[in-house]
Amino acid sequence: MKSCLVIRHVPYEGIAGFRAPVEAAGYEIDRIDVTDPEFANVDFDAPDLVVMMGGPMGVYDVEQHPWISCEVTRLARRILLDRPTLGVCLGSQMIAAAMGSRVYPGPVKEVGFSPVSINGAGQGSPLRHIDGVPVLHWHGDTFDLPQGVELLASSDKYAHQGFRRGSNLLALQFHSEMGEDPRFDAWLENEADVVAAGLTVPELRAQHDMHGSTAVAAGRVMIADWLARLD
Repeated sequence: MKSCLVIRHVPYEGIAGFRAPVEAAGYEIDRIDVTDPEFANVDFDAPDLVVMMGGPMGVYDVEQHPWISCEVTRLARRILLDRPTLGVCLGSQMIAAAMGSRVYPGPVKEVGFSPVSINGAGQGSPLRHIDGVPVLHWHGDTFDLPQGVELLASSDKYAHQGFRRGSNLLALQFHSEMGEDPRFDAWLENEADVVAAGLTVPELRAQHDMHGSTAVAAGRVMIADWLARLD
């Protein structure tokens, strides 16, 4: 079987809804947490697919999280080799940093379920499957668009919501993997982020109950489409 390595920055942000299409595409999934002592020795070049998930830290928080610099360095080599790589939220920001772009705090917190706007390039990409579908957003950081990539999607709060380079690199600022995973309860414990975005925890839970399954279903189709296009 092909190998997939999932990199978790916190235990409650795993592959979630994306597991099904990855396994259906013939990948055996392994995972590692960045807090694992073995993480420093992981060969980023070896897996057939690397999936980098989200987390509450920023790419620039290297003093609090020394593993960030090591992760970005190894990720940069994998991208240089054009090895299939998917980044979600913090994972997308890690990709941007590894490609030489600046990652920085944005002007607002974007938290809650809402659709992204798929542009012309995005309509010809796997992101077309989420067009008009409310998906989960949970971030306050953003990044400059790396050179040599195609912007695929934006939102009313942040221009850079999804980009790709060729067939093998996809970066998603939003969380279309989340909507059915019980670990969402751990996300809701970060009430400060929810309030900063102008919501209450009950309102966000109601959004999750209303849109979660639809978001995950569309996200699975999107990822299956992307995997089918890999070189």
